[in-house]
Amino acid sequence: MYIQDLLSWDHFTDENLDFFKAIGIDYLCLDIRAMAQSDPTLDLRDGRDSTSFFTAAREKVEGHGMELHSIFMAGWDEIALGHSDRDEKIAAWSAMLRGIGAAGIPALGYNFKPMGNFRTPSTKGRGGASYSTFERAHFDHNRPVLHQPPVSESEIQAHLARFLKEVIPVAEEAGVRMALHPDDPPIPEALAGVAQIASSLEQYRSIFAMAPSSANGMLFCQGCVTEMGVDVYEAIAEMAGKEKIIFVHFRNVRGCLPSFQEVFMDEGDIDMYRAMTVYRDAGFSGPFMMDHTPGIVQDATGRAGRAYAVGVIRGLIQAVYR
Repeated sequence: MYIQDLLSWDHFTDENLDFFKAIGIDYLCLDIRAMAQSDPTLDLRDGRDSTSFFTAAREKVEGHGMELHSIFMAGWDEIALGHSDRDEKIAAWSAMLRGIGAAGIPALGYNFKPMGNFRTPSTKGRGGASYSTFERAHFDHNRPVLHQPPVSESEIQAHLARFLKEVIPVAEEAGVRMALHPDDPPIPEALAGVAQIASSLEQYRSIFAMAPSSANGMLFCQGCVTEMGVDVYEAIAEMAGKEKIIFVHFRNVRGCLPSFQEVFMDEGDIDMYRAMTVYRDAGFSGPFMMDHTPGIVQDATGRAGRAYAVGVIRGLIQAVYR
């Protein structure tokens, strides 16, 4: 059983990789969402052959004794919003999948939410730690600028269906599984002018039906699923039992919509030991990722919180899977 962690492109350094190895990380997820902003020559939306780029990244990770298990990329607005150059960008996404597969990387995490995530001011927790927080009432009184023109649920569903029907066969051929992250917060409404369509288990079932394939899967964000207000243990059993979970964001939350906080692993509403037991019993073989962790006041780099979370996950793996 494996632990995965995420590094963004601008933090993809030997020093950080050594730190990950030291705290017991097995797999890396390389987040390239903002890569082109840092270096425009690396904009994969131009459809280039990216095999050498991803191969070099994999070899760098392997040089530190870990495996590059997944890439993370945001669904491009041209595709999600159905712009005039959508087909060109779908072709570029397909080229990216071929490069990932040719480099021997088995998974691609992604989202399909053009307006991004939504949060309200953080709250304080134990030891003064900062908790990422969402309060619906506060959000409703402080809405972001709405996308114009509005995009309805049926429109963005049609864009996703077109996308998946084109790229999932490419992913299958390339040996890459695509893992869709839920909306965050998972509210099936147009919070900022664009409908959210990965906010409920029913929506996920519809997404899987758009392109039936083992390559069309889910990044099971345990926090987001709990926030939906469903029984998270039943959700784990269903999605893992259907082999739809490609990797897990293994985090804890307090509360569900309309308000929640992302808290330390040992103090939320989820029984983390029970959750991991359900993954095991449903046949899930990993990897698990910490995802978000509270901001510790004395830890400007975030390394202490990350190490704490990874230690909790390792202990649960040893207790449950051994």
